[in-house]
Amino acid sequence: MAQDVASRIEQAGPELAELAWENERLGKLSARTVEIIRAAGVMRILQPIDHGGLGGTPAQFAEAVMTTARFDGSAGWVCGVVGVHPWEVALFSPKLGDDIWGQNRDTWIASPYTPTGIAEPVEGGYRLTGRWQFSSGTDHSDWVFLGALLGDGNGRPEMPPRAMHLILPRAEYEIIDDSWDVIGLLGTGSKDVVVKDVFIPEYRSVFHEDVASGAAAVRQGLDNPIYKLPFSAIFPVGITSAIIGMAEGALEAHGAYQRDRVSAAGSKLRDDPYSAYFTGEAAAEIHASRVQLLAGINWAYEQVLAGNEISFEDRSKIRRNQIRCAWRATAAIDAIYARSGGNASRRTNPIQRFWRDAHVGLNHFIHVPGPTYHANAMTQYGLEPPESLRMGI
Repeated sequence: MAQDVASRIEQAGPELAELAWENERLGKLSARTVEIIRAAGVMRILQPIDHGGLGGTPAQFAEAVMTTARFDGSAGWVCGVVGVHPWEVALFSPKLGDDIWGQNRDTWIASPYTPTGIAEPVEGGYRLTGRWQFSSGTDHSDWVFLGALLGDGNGRPEMPPRAMHLILPRAEYEIIDDSWDVIGLLGTGSKDVVVKDVFIPEYRSVFHEDVASGAAAVRQGLDNPIYKLPFSAIFPVGITSAIIGMAEGALEAHGAYQRDRVSAAGSKLRDDPYSAYFTGEAAAEIHASRVQLLAGINWAYEQVLAGNEISFEDRSKIRRNQIRCAWRATAAIDAIYARSGGNASRRTNPIQRFWRDAHVGLNHFIHVPGPTYHANAMTQYGLEPPESLRMGI
């Protein structure tokens, strides 16, 4: 059951924490880490029940991602990204679900959605060419979602641009092994993928606007309200959950370290009121991030359960708060790291790993605050935000 997934991850937590160091060394998740995640069922929480899914809620998914990231930021990040993709598969023809999970319900799907390719329309579908960065968990995935712009028939994007999501099996794209050389989230293996003039049948494509608006769910006649959630509400929640989990992991590691740490003057640091103050403040900020993120996705889920539409203003509010959660949690990690002494920077100390992972995760497009904050402010002023501010909302 979906509600048991986080508990299964919790039980495997000590082993996940130890494996985190191997994942960094490998530059991708280890086979054992993947085995634990699969056994727990994280990636199947949002998967359609008809294709082996657990029928879970967005909050259950977020909780499972946070728990995973508390032990290993990279593992949590892969869960947050890859775990959302089964949700989108439900918006396609059931034939796609059969293609992906017909033989193995634990098949993973990578991404990215950035429209860096051109999808040229041809009879029966599209021909796709392009190169995409940051395909998290791609070494362990047998399919990939890729973003593209609809072509005009001459190798250029149609105007005005129309973004698409297309999905390909592993045989139709190449993973560039040496393309993930970074300072954080090393274990995610977020490598580049390349596609060279591959035919994509129409049933394996969807326009982004149809996913964002809910039109794709209506077209498929889906009864489960979870698939009527806005893409901008469900996709970011997994990634931000990973950062909050990293912050919780950093806080736990800091507490364990401070318990017995002695200053250069010979006093116990646990009795230092200044350090304790900032530890308490960081704990409050991390908890606030968790509560606010879950409140936002729960509210959206309750709206679709009740058959209500979610307005652009509401979507911008959910995104505004989700972004703020990520920045607040990362700032809390900064406060913890700055008060953990010089030994916090040793490569054997998990605090520095959480610190690096969170800062790299904060660079993801969905965590860029400016346009979303601006758009949300305009809705509060009673104004209509321009299209340039609506991306990602």
